[in-house]
Amino acid sequence: MKVLVDTNVVLDVLLKRSPFYQDSFKIFQLVDQERIHGCLSASSITDIFYLLRKDRHNSGEVYRIMDELIALFSVIPVSETTIAAALALRWKDFEDAVQFMTARENSVTHIITRNKADYEISDIPCVSPVEFIESALNSSD
Repeated sequence: MKVLVDTNVVLDVLLKRSPFYQDSFKIFQLVDQERIHGCLSASSITDIFYLLRKDRHNSGEVYRIMDELIALFSVIPVSETTIAAALALRWKDFEDAVQFMTARENSVTHIITRNKADYEISDIPCVSPVEFIESALNSSD
């Protein structure tokens, strides 16, 4: 099962954001155990780096964390076509439109996010980490 993990879920883990850390960390564990194929969009990588750098104030540490992150997750491209398609959607949250189009272009089966409401017309199931663990993963076992 190929899933796109949204930026907010990754940041929950890297910044140990309560009360979301534990459930989001379970997604990382599933990827590490190769029970799911976890993907991040290239645009998420830049956002994560920026926000982590603001939090840590230590570039060396941030680069180390990012190296570990891309060793765990596949990074899928965001192309000009992706951006144009996301713009055409006219969603309220453009970042989520980019995530959605990235997922669609890369045959992702689920988007794991805490911002499900922002995925207005997604034809890809958008689930929270808890929902993914309880529903989608259990149905595939």
